[in-house]
Amino acid sequence: MKRRDEVLFAEADDRVESVTDFTRRVKVLLETQLRAGWVRGEVSNLRAQASGHVYFSLKDAGAQLSAVLFRGDAMKQTVKLRDGLQVVVFGQVSVYEARGQYQLIVRAVIEDGVGRLQQEFEALKRKLAAEGLFDPERKQPLPPMPTTVGFITSPTGAAVQDFLRILTRRGWRGRVVVLPAKVQGAGAAEEMVAMLQRAAALGIFDLLVIGRGGGSLEDLWAFNEEPLVRAVAACPVPVVSAVGHEIDFTLCDFAADVRAETPSAAAELISSHFVDAVARVEHAAEALRDGLLDAVERARAGVDHARSRLRLLSPAGRIEQGALRLDDCANRLAAALRSTLQERRHQLAAARSELARVSPEFRVQNESQRLLELWKRLQSVSPAAVLNRGFAIVRDEAGRPVPRRAGLATGQRLQAEFGDGILPVRVE
Repeated sequence: MKRRDEVLFAEADDRVESVTDFTRRVKVLLETQLRAGWVRGEVSNLRAQASGHVYFSLKDAGAQLSAVLFRGDAMKQTVKLRDGLQVVVFGQVSVYEARGQYQLIVRAVIEDGVGRLQQEFEALKRKLAAEGLFDPERKQPLPPMPTTVGFITSPTGAAVQDFLRILTRRGWRGRVVVLPAKVQGAGAAEEMVAMLQRAAALGIFDLLVIGRGGGSLEDLWAFNEEPLVRAVAACPVPVVSAVGHEIDFTLCDFAADVRAETPSAAAELISSHFVDAVARVEHAAEALRDGLLDAVERARAGVDHARSRLRLLSPAGRIEQGALRLDDCANRLAAALRSTLQERRHQLAAARSELARVSPEFRVQNESQRLLELWKRLQSVSPAAVLNRGFAIVRDEAGRPVPRRAGLATGQRLQAEFGDGILPVRVE
């Protein structure tokens, strides 16, 4: 039995994961498979850190969920959290690997009273979706180059300023008509419906934008009211919904032909084709300018070449060419004459040298020189030359040279011959 367990463990060894790998796999699975959503619960264990991050738990009668509200998102909230507060939060699940604990990364917090609006939102969304009001087949394509755009929004809000600033910065050439309407509070939906209908009746707009800046679900509720949502879906003019920030969705976003995250994003969307067209026109203009410059340069080069050819073929040009050829021939003839004369001079000098070498006078001089050298060599080895160099020849009374001192007797008379004469000497 023990051996069988060892075999099973060996077979499963390749499938064993570390705690880190397993936790990371759980993290990827949860964060990619679970979409962001709304969660209702009671706040407990609230801890606000010095860094600005807020940690708390959401609980109900059956479970508890860890949650964190990071500093950037916490600064945007209007709800002051406290233990025991009933809230509805929007967030995305995440896994803190160091503890192997999953938690909710909260992006928005609303009180539970507003949570009832969220329930109404979901119910109306399901109703209108069932009617096919949000079907992609109902949506109209946006005109690529709109020239007149109507913006249904509050004329005093920051959204219209951001919208116009983006269009101006991108150099968009068109007309924007602000259709004033309330975007929050009682009567806001009715005013926006009236502006939609009036814009459609005028027939001057290529595109309509309806929107405002971000806010809470309660602030944006006018864009979730059924009359406005139906009016957006039924509008004959293409409509872009630009309400709130990235996490803010309204029913108008689903009913509109295109949703933009913000009014600034809507401005970029509207002007994108125009910017691309301007870039293409500028590129074409640059290519045309370069082509024209190249054509002009080629034409100028052709004219210069034709002018040169004409100048060469003209009588004056032909006379100039003839003069040049004449000068060239004269220079070549002079060079040939100088070369021939130089060659003849060299030949004459060589003949003169050869004649001098074989003449009798030259041979007599050579023989005399040779005899003089032989005489000098003979003189250099003669006894007189040796005596002149400081040597002396000792002879006995008979005149024979004495090569060694051995054999000489005291008192014997000798003769010493020097370079300038003979001197009698006596051996002592």
